Amino acid sequence: MKSVLVLYYSRGGHTARISRAIADHLASQGHQCDMMHISEAKAEGVDWAKYDVVALGACVLYGSYHKSVFEFVAAHQVELSAKASSFFSVNVVARNPEKRVPENNKYLQKFIELSAWKPNDVKVIAGKVDYPAWRWYDRMMIQLIMKITNGPTDPKSVIDYTDWDDVKVYADHLVSLAK
Repeated sequence: MKSVLVLYYSRGGHTARISRAIADHLASQGHQCDMMHISEAKAEGVDWAKYDVVALGACVLYGSYHKSVFEFVAAHQVELSAKASSFFSVNVVARNPEKRVPENNKYLQKFIELSAWKPNDVKVIAGKVDYPAWRWYDRMMIQLIMKITNGPTDPKSVIDYTDWDDVKVYADHLVSLAK
């Protein structure tokens, strides 16, 4: 049995849902798994010694990650680097299979470039379009981006591009990182 911590930043709840799926799958396999939003981890602290593996996931909005993600990894780069760890990027551009390849995903590459923490293991997970749940400004901006990239623009669209079976494969992969 391994102990895994899934840290995440989620804006609309989809990255939290992916993190929960990882935690639930690991628990179903007999592993100990905790999950924490990075704001909770910042406020309460993390007992890093408790975990064999740490995964950190974050969503992309408007081409970048929230500044709190970069602040968190800068503050904890030593702890993250000392552990078996992985970073997973959740973004809608990964709706295209070729963009799920880390080297082809500009958002993941941007994270690696800008982050104080240089994860040895990375994963790209396709996100979700949920126009009805988004604020009008976000909806309009994302529709514009989608129009440019040949994505869905119907304001009633709710499309989950996440490959949930692949999320389970990733969860199993996390356990394999433990030494």
